Amino acid sequence: MEKFNIVVFSGDMDKVLAAFILATTAASMNMEVNMFFTFWGLNVLRKKKFTSGKNILQKLMNWLNKSGASRLPLSKFNMLGAGPAMMKIMMKQAKVPSIEEFLQLAKGLGIKMVACTTTFSFMGFTEKDFIDGLDSFAGAATFLQLVREGKISYFI
Repeated sequence: MEKFNIVVFSGDMDKVLAAFILATTAASMNMEVNMFFTFWGLNVLRKKKFTSGKNILQKLMNWLNKSGASRLPLSKFNMLGAGPAMMKIMMKQAKVPSIEEFLQLAKGLGIKMVACTTTFSFMGFTEKDFIDGLDSFAGAATFLQLVREGKISYFI
């Protein structure tokens, strides 16, 4: 079985949508798909709540950095939050799944979703800050082994 790996670095709604469209399409084509969420991409997997952090910098970062798949900004035309709202309306009209729906679809298709432990630890997160149903929490070395075994790898 061919393996398709995606590093989800971005926390921008449009880029995350692209990652899930590619991932679910690959899974539908009987490919093994692994998604590795790191840095701002972790926001997709975080519960929609405030994460306190261990020190003042982590607390400030987490106060400024909104969590939850439904709260992602657009990379362009964010317009103080109006852009994502308009995008969600257009997606609904075109019958394109929301990011939350893509998360459920990905689980149903057997896509493995991994949160980067190195990144989330220095950002002040713990495993309890993330949604249920993740396949694992792992560092870069674990994901690089998957990349080594895979045929296609993307960085979004």
